[in-house]
Amino acid sequence: MLPPLVEPAAELTRDEVARYSRHLVIPDLGADGQKRLKNARVLVVGAGGLGAPALLYLAAAGVGTIGIVDDDVVDASNLQRQIIHGVSDVGRSKAQSARDSIAEINPLVEVRLHEVRLDRHNAVDMFTQYDLIVDGADNFATRYLVNDAAVLAGKPYVWGSIHRFHGQASVFWDDAPGGRGLNYRDLYPDEPPPGLVPSCAEGGVLGVLCASIASVMSTEAIKLITGIGEPLLGRLLMYDALQMSYRTIAVRKDPAAPRITELADYQEFGGVAAADPADTGAITPRQLRDLLESGQKVALIDVREQVEWDINHIEGAQLIPTGLISSAEGLAKLPLDRTPVLYCKTGVRSAEALVAVRNAGFADAVHLQGGIVAWAQQMQPDMVMY
Repeated sequence: MLPPLVEPAAELTRDEVARYSRHLVIPDLGADGQKRLKNARVLVVGAGGLGAPALLYLAAAGVGTIGIVDDDVVDASNLQRQIIHGVSDVGRSKAQSARDSIAEINPLVEVRLHEVRLDRHNAVDMFTQYDLIVDGADNFATRYLVNDAAVLAGKPYVWGSIHRFHGQASVFWDDAPGGRGLNYRDLYPDEPPPGLVPSCAEGGVLGVLCASIASVMSTEAIKLITGIGEPLLGRLLMYDALQMSYRTIAVRKDPAAPRITELADYQEFGGVAAADPADTGAITPRQLRDLLESGQKVALIDVREQVEWDINHIEGAQLIPTGLISSAEGLAKLPLDRTPVLYCKTGVRSAEALVAVRNAGFADAVHLQGGIVAWAQQMQPDMVMY
């Protein structure tokens, strides 16, 4: 067990005793734990898939001050999993929408909005204002930024990750007492190359998986604040929704890991494919249209999955999913007398597939910058999009 992260507030009001009565009768939590929650300041990074349910549960639990850092707006595609938002919030600031939902759940909570993009210039200063960070980021760039900023600010944080039917959660705290300190880089030392890891928009995620992992993250936050139970510090929880199984593995400090002394430029990595038109491997939607209209021999290859192809595709394309591209079976389907032009949803998977295609001898192969999303926006605005 770790000592409580937060000192208790002086008292609970009559209204607070009534509201939190189910907590107060739990011997391990009780009035003392509830006072610590009241006095706690928690920053939630992202009001999206993981942040949305975490914010609701932390507010309902009585965390006194909740900060929300998010510069995005609500999109209709968010509503499948980001339950803090509703139909009337589409187009609104996610942070403001989350604040209003929290007020409906618990008006006793103070909500602080940070409607900015978290970056190397503001992260450490922002983190120092809070006792605990909850990381609901959906990309590697922000995850490494949160980790490094938490190390520099001396703050613990709860981390979670989701993809399709699988989720992970853990607690990282480089300055943890008792020599138990470790951080995210002890688990994942190296940043993935750009374009290697698809986002939830590319790979998909089961909506309810967000609640499963976010509830674990909220539980860990409450345990750290109140000092009850055994936190996930030094353990990685892995969840498989299809098998309905949970397991944990030990995570240990990596003695070879370099010391974190400053923040880096986190946009240079993190699963974000380069979108530079000057890149000879990428063509714009307009260039693709000109190619198709010119009569030049082009093989338009859709590297998404069948389920995505069934939603929409560019006319004249051939479906060869990324999983087949690196195999002889997939490469054998590429026409030898035409220039391959690969596309996916946003350009991440097609950039990855392009490497395999060129290595197989198709030196003139290219891929569509921005994927079918960019094509629809610029060339076919009536296309159904997901």
